[in-house]
Amino acid sequence: MPMLIILGGLAGLTLAPTTTLATLPASLQALAGLFAAAPFSLLMGRFGRKTGFFVGGGLAIIGALIGTWALILASFILLCLAHLALGAALACFQYFRFAAAEVVRSEWQPVAISLMLTSGLVAAFVGPQVFVMAKDALAPIPLAGAYAAIGMLSLIGLVPLAFVTIPAIKPRPRGTTSRRFAAFSVLKQRQVRTAVGIGAISQGIMVFLMIPTPLAMIGCGFSETIAGDVIRWHVVAMFAPSFFTGFLIKRFGTKRIATTGLILLIMAALIAAGGLSSANFYGSLILLGVGWNFGFIGATTMLANVVSEDEKSVAQGLNDTIIALVSTLCAFAAGVIVAGFGWQVLAFVAVTILVLTLCPVVFEKRQTVRQ
Repeated sequence: MPMLIILGGLAGLTLAPTTTLATLPASLQALAGLFAAAPFSLLMGRFGRKTGFFVGGGLAIIGALIGTWALILASFILLCLAHLALGAALACFQYFRFAAAEVVRSEWQPVAISLMLTSGLVAAFVGPQVFVMAKDALAPIPLAGAYAAIGMLSLIGLVPLAFVTIPAIKPRPRGTTSRRFAAFSVLKQRQVRTAVGIGAISQGIMVFLMIPTPLAMIGCGFSETIAGDVIRWHVVAMFAPSFFTGFLIKRFGTKRIATTGLILLIMAALIAAGGLSSANFYGSLILLGVGWNFGFIGATTMLANVVSEDEKSVAQGLNDTIIALVSTLCAFAAGVIVAGFGWQVLAFVAVTILVLTLCPVVFEKRQTVRQ
């Protein structure tokens, strides 16, 4: 993921016919997640988590190969196709957090989800370093080597997965098909809507501010290396809190931690709007990562706690589809706003969205306390 954050903008800027389309590959990556989330959830519900993860890994390898070929041929269309495949793979990998929650007792679910996400720390440090080492590996073609490296990393990642034992899915009794379709009604539950809403906004705002960051920094005169370092520490901030987020949820509750995440996201957007110095970019993106962590893990835990066994595959698919939809809209909007109005306007838009999201959550919380 950290490599794709950097590559999505820079490769797009290299091959796009206009600057406005530079973030299109990253936006299509989010769009692919929108269409792939529910099918992957249903696939795993039918054939198991392990099969689904292998399919996702295969898509990542295919996407990386297409991305490499796109840069060799200087084809923007192929680059967009590559990010569609890579986006579908990332949508698949999102289900690792649910898989982690399913193999522990209910009281340890937030800790399992949180600790699983600490794997992002490895990506945070290794990803940008691999990008720097591999981007010129196929010189004189810039960035192609980085896509090839993504393919190699994806292939290596399938090796330990082959040895992981994931509990088999319990066979469904006959006549439960209608119950699966009835599971769509889970969105009528207030707790489910709150969980999905917080998760979608946390992910969407993170994408909204993260995707155009390298382009905004380069536009302000910063080097690719500094832009990559900001992304590195942003990803560290996304996953480092995972060592204790689950324990904080056990201590203070899911809604408090998720609400804290929304507040931190507002602070991140305000710092971004406050200036164009390196300190603003570093401070904003680091706080953005922590806010995402609290909001996303809190929302995931809320959802895991309120849906039944029969509702899981559909509820999780709906959740990740809605998250992908919001992320896609944010990704497309970010490119248009940055190109047309600038980075600071983008940040003020993020503040507005977050405040509008936080108000009903806080109001609902106070109403619940009074009752």
